Amino acid sequence: MRKQVAYLGPKGTYAEKAAHILSKLANFQTPIFVPCNGLHSVIKSIACNNCDAAVVPIENSVEGGVTATLDALWKFPEIFINKAIVLPIKHALISDGELSNISEVLSHPQALAQCSEWLSENLPNAIALPTNSTSEAVNMVKGSKFRAAIGSKSLIQIEGLKELAFPINDVPGNCTRFVLLSKESNSNLANIASFAFSLISNKPGALLKAINNIADFGFNMSKIESRPSKRELGEYIIYIDLEINNQNNIKNFVELKNKLKPLCNNFVDFGNYFSENVELE
Repeated sequence: MRKQVAYLGPKGTYAEKAAHILSKLANFQTPIFVPCNGLHSVIKSIACNNCDAAVVPIENSVEGGVTATLDALWKFPEIFINKAIVLPIKHALISDGELSNISEVLSHPQALAQCSEWLSENLPNAIALPTNSTSEAVNMVKGSKFRAAIGSKSLIQIEGLKELAFPINDVPGNCTRFVLLSKESNSNLANIASFAFSLISNKPGALLKAINNIADFGFNMSKIESRPSKRELGEYIIYIDLEINNQNNIKNFVELKNKLKPLCNNFVDFGNYFSENVELE
């Protein structure tokens, strides 16, 4: 049966590109791609079994973790990360008008943040307006001489607009990690293990004790990030990525989890998976 893969739509987004690449890496045969309006809808589609898999951004090299994805992984512990890719992100300013006439710039909040310095220097009086996706932003500026959108150059051909500037992202090495989610845990070889936990006690040294356990097993943390639990002020969820080098590391990770869980109020294992860098054509 053909897999249904949800992603942040509509067509033309970096998420769509990531969905095609990750589906190919997962050996999905002629998958059906389902564009969704907003990250919450993407996650919900797999949580409610409306799709077999989902592709979402989880981390950007400039703006850090994608909070909607991190919160969803914590909320739905039955969802696992199966694969990941890192895509280079190069934004274009797209419009029907001229640069000198632009007074509003539309895009996804992450894209707006990734281009904030460029906008401040080149369009200091323009109002930044957030949208659900870069593709939605480009669709909304069609026919307007005073609006511009930030998005992928591929959207120019899709919507018949023109490029006002490229690239406009503040950091040349800007990239985003996208992950393939499903309700099946990955049993293949991995180079990353991801998990999150909340601690039983909020006392001095509590987090250090958990981190020391990770160090004692010889793991290198490639990411550590905190998010509010949303239950009370000062209570946080800790998100961690560990580098996995071989099968022995995976066995050590199982032992590490057994050490960490007694310290945790809640522990969610997002899975072991392989992440690789991908160049766009």
